[in-house]
Amino acid sequence: MRHFGIIGKPLVQSFSARYFNEKFGRDEIDAEYSLYPLERIEDARPLLERLDGMNVTMPFKQSIIPLLDGMDNTAREVGAVNVVCKKIGYNTDCLGFMHSIRQALCADDKRALVLGTGGASKAIQYGLRQLGIDYTIVSRTPGAGMLGYDDLTEEIMRTHQVIVNCTPLGMYPDVDSCAPISYEWISRNHLLYDCVYNPEITLFLKEGKARGARTMNGIGMLYGQAEEAWKIWTGIGDK
Repeated sequence: MRHFGIIGKPLVQSFSARYFNEKFGRDEIDAEYSLYPLERIEDARPLLERLDGMNVTMPFKQSIIPLLDGMDNTAREVGAVNVVCKKIGYNTDCLGFMHSIRQALCADDKRALVLGTGGASKAIQYGLRQLGIDYTIVSRTPGAGMLGYDDLTEEIMRTHQVIVNCTPLGMYPDVDSCAPISYEWISRNHLLYDCVYNPEITLFLKEGKARGARTMNGIGMLYGQAEEAWKIWTGIGDK
């Protein structure tokens, strides 16, 4: 039997075990998928030796890299890993994001604000570059070339048509939180994309809907990245 799993903290809402175990059963593959909540990334070392494949979620998408034997070109450019196979790191988040957001983009979507700087943010930045969309990173502790939330003027908000939340704000059970942007400057010209998928409509998306914006949650990204991980592990395309 082959063994797969996901590491992260926490994993209480992870859909991965049911999703992949159902696929293993459907394709008659002798394998199992388990959850491995970890306190420290160092605890992943024995799992990297034992598992045939691994998903990596927050907060370990960057800290896993020193434990690996290498990365593919996409993961190297992104600077974050969410899939491991034979101790080689891959990033399928960026592919899931690109596949999902394409259906919501319009011709005027030329500039984006990326909220957050973690592993998910790095994948979104890569995806936006591939889609030809200029972006500005927004952080609570901005570094060079970034903006803080207090720097977001009405002009900046109105000229950046796409706003992507890459933070865990609004994720169950913290459903009453959202990114601290000025939502009164959101209009029907905006697309709000939330990497969070539980709840289905976060407070971030509710605020956008109330002002006529297009909205999209992270479920398409979630399924897209999972399908790409499946191909890496098994060589089997989407069925």
